[in-house]
Amino acid sequence: MGFHTKPITFVGHVKIKVEELERSLQFYKEILGFNILEQTASTAKLTTDGKTSILSLEQPEGVVPKQGKTTGLYHFAILLPDQSDLANIVIHLVDKGIRFGSSDHLVSEALYLHDPDGNEIEIYRDRTPSEWKWNGNEVEMAVDPLDFENLLKHATPDKPWQRMPKETVMGHIHLHVSELIKTEEFYVKGLGMDVVNRFGRQALFLSYGKYHHHVGVNTWNGVGAPAPAKNSVGLDSFTLIFDNEETRKQTVAKLQQIGAEVIEENNQFITFDPSGIAIKLAI
Repeated sequence: MGFHTKPITFVGHVKIKVEELERSLQFYKEILGFNILEQTASTAKLTTDGKTSILSLEQPEGVVPKQGKTTGLYHFAILLPDQSDLANIVIHLVDKGIRFGSSDHLVSEALYLHDPDGNEIEIYRDRTPSEWKWNGNEVEMAVDPLDFENLLKHATPDKPWQRMPKETVMGHIHLHVSELIKTEEFYVKGLGMDVVNRFGRQALFLSYGKYHHHVGVNTWNGVGAPAPAKNSVGLDSFTLIFDNEETRKQTVAKLQQIGAEVIEENNQFITFDPSGIAIKLAI
């Protein structure tokens, strides 16, 4: 639908930290259906199309388990191309004995599960934008029960789930942050996103190009929540893909104007939101 392709800026990649790389790879390959694009002793880049990586895993040196009540990953969200794909993976997860939650967000239908380290994953499909309801600049979203009876009507038993469809993309990322005022300034004035939904004073949903959200942020782990240890399970970074060098250059300038740190290394640009979450700025 164009929300994850140029010229729109979008989340193209997420890198997470795990305790045991081989255990995680077994889950991401056999349960979720990713393929390995590249692998080292401590890292693996995962792909759905055999060309680009949308998710990377790293086993840090001296890794420690996921820490609660900290900033960082709430969930990363894998967007499937069709409703039939979501129906098929429901059947697959049940067959594999994987526990998962679910929700109808009005704009999408979603499943929620955890990897072996407790990193939360959303797997979803979007309804067509013509079905989304907007009140001015805010899109209506909800947390309603998912209608499995209707969803499973779209399953294709003759083509059961085997692997992630090659058109699968990283749909969005949702973050635990320490506060919302400076966070909103960073993502809006710095990165150029629009606020498209406010969940009281607890959460914001932000996007480019009128998507329902490319980034969600919340304070559900507590206002003032600390950052986790660098070697703990959880989020390492996520990557924003910009249309061209000029757009990225303008974004870097906006970030610097609001006092955000931007590091350049070998033509790679990395910035950090007010909670210290690393964001790579790529083209």
